[in-house]
Amino acid sequence: MRWTLKPKPDPELINELQKALDIDATLATLLAQRGITNYEEAKRFFRPQLEDLHDPFLMRDMDKAVTRIEKALSENENILVYGDYDVDGTTAVSLLSQYLKTRTTQVYTYIPDRYTEGYGVSYQGIDFASENDFTLIVALDCGVKAIEKVAYAKDLGVDFIICDHHRPGETLPDAVAVLDPKRSDCEYPYKELCGCGIGFKLIQAMATRQGERVEDLIPYLDLVATAIGADIVPIDGENRTLAYFGLQVINSQPRPGIQAILNQVEKEILTITDVVFIVAPRINAAGRMKHGEDAVQLLTETDVAKANSYAEAINNHNLDRRDADKQITQEALAQIEQLNEQERLTTVVYQEDWHKGVIGIVASRLTETYYRPTLVFTKSGDKLAASARSVKGFDIYNALEACSDFIEQFGGHKYAAGLTLHPDNYEAFKQAFEDEVSKTIDRKLLIPEIKIDAQIDFQDISPKFYRILKQFAPFGPANMTPVFMTENVYDTGYGKCVGSDESHLRATLTQSGTNKQIVGIGFGLGNKLNVISNKKPFKLVYTVDENTWQGQTSLQLKIRDIKA
Repeated sequence: MRWTLKPKPDPELINELQKALDIDATLATLLAQRGITNYEEAKRFFRPQLEDLHDPFLMRDMDKAVTRIEKALSENENILVYGDYDVDGTTAVSLLSQYLKTRTTQVYTYIPDRYTEGYGVSYQGIDFASENDFTLIVALDCGVKAIEKVAYAKDLGVDFIICDHHRPGETLPDAVAVLDPKRSDCEYPYKELCGCGIGFKLIQAMATRQGERVEDLIPYLDLVATAIGADIVPIDGENRTLAYFGLQVINSQPRPGIQAILNQVEKEILTITDVVFIVAPRINAAGRMKHGEDAVQLLTETDVAKANSYAEAINNHNLDRRDADKQITQEALAQIEQLNEQERLTTVVYQEDWHKGVIGIVASRLTETYYRPTLVFTKSGDKLAASARSVKGFDIYNALEACSDFIEQFGGHKYAAGLTLHPDNYEAFKQAFEDEVSKTIDRKLLIPEIKIDAQIDFQDISPKFYRILKQFAPFGPANMTPVFMTENVYDTGYGKCVGSDESHLRATLTQSGTNKQIVGIGFGLGNKLNVISNKKPFKLVYTVDENTWQGQTSLQLKIRDIKA
């Protein structure tokens, strides 16, 4: 594990923030690292306001999109709201369809089948629209590369509006409107919205035309916050505002479908991390194990009893998903060993009967074991389909682009992508991908890194410090939970391994020269017990957390790593 201490910002700036906000130097450092330079910016950071959201009409083609939807509404056209089968897609479809249903009954949702249609816009979906008299498809979280398919729809008399956040190719589809802040000709100020976020900007634009206020749209923000967490987009700028208010909805008045999920777990206040690990996997499980339309049904249901019934079915899918992902991960790890590929710079594995719905999760699991760019393939019709995952700092999308001679189709982001190829090209692709990564990756990126925000002493950790630290949330990419380092730490003699398999470490810690004691818990760090035993000094990296036990709440450290 590499420890990297982030550079300290300008001391003068830290001093100014300390004075302006009446906070200590560590908290001022954390703010400066997040690009905050004055009181006003800090106020916006700690107290996001809905008026901080940008005018949706700054997005290229937004006026065209709204005008076309208004025409469809006034002429009673049938509108098909189409989206991908993952959390971002299903939440986006739920959001837009629910909003449109306040204006018309002529709305239907369509989620492609992961197994028969694959990712994104499908010919099958377009045929469904044409055969059922839909004259407008609004595609969410997909479509920016669907040039031939949009042209096919146009020939059938079906118009397209595309709301996507993936990188476009050189040519855009010939749609009525293409809403994508990553278009080179789009001057929208914030580029990192997820698909559901772009769906929200669309309904914000429509509401503005109707004379409604953004406050009227707050009930939709539980969906947006769920998508922001699940899609691992940066939680800064506009995403921070949307996530902040979305979490408030989740924790106070969530829609029946999300409440039904929350009824299955014992958790009073949810953070973005809880959304990622509790809500998102269950929504995702529908598209992975059965059909993404089940997730839309859950998220748009208004009847509490029905929502609970849907949530129970989806939870069963999630349990099946867990079993499948565990088994496939074991088989993939065995394959790496059988082929003697432990020392490669990439992981590329394939088995034809692996469940297509969980290969993305398996790819993430494999990167936890062998920290390197990873692809997991399975059979999909007469093609092979893969999910790709990267390591921090390495752009897997660019690496795939360099191997495009062997690929039929691919799309995605810097850290996650999907692709298909012909079975005959598998071995050639596997070698080309290894060669490309070998040529382009900085070897140090193959060692997991912990980025440390600041070095502090235990004396700095006070209830006031933690109270302000909590207000840095919601945490996520671009605003991660602050990580601290402390040196000259000792175990007071109570350190021990805990957990059913004794794989975790728990210790009461103190620092040389102080009498302050604080409990630390290190998940998966049971093997470090020897480093802290016999009153040997050590240094540790950790985040600060709260622990409630028998009605008493105290501060504790969540230990990330320990070194002698």
